[in-house]
Amino acid sequence: MMINTNALVAMNDANKNFSKVARLVDEQGSVCILKNNKPCYVLLPFQEYETIEAARESAKRLAVLNTFFSEIEASDEEVPEFERLNFQEREV
Repeated sequence: MMINTNALVAMNDANKNFSKVARLVDEQGSVCILKNNKPCYVLLPFQEYETIEAARESAKRLAVLNTFFSEIEASDEEVPEFERLNFQEREV
């Protein structure tokens, strides 16, 4: 992963001047906050965060589907109607 060196901020600087860090996010797209000179946190626009969370949720659902279909293939049996209905109600 490449880190934009123009968007690195020390933890102390972020604590002292958060509004400056927020402006840097507006300019650079995200900011990497360093703790003890190591990348520790990322600050990004909320819309980008929502996109990441949606992708994470989709990945979880895909994992459930993969497990479900793997179980079907392993059993080599026809899935009863009530099982299909139960699958639709499963939570991720």
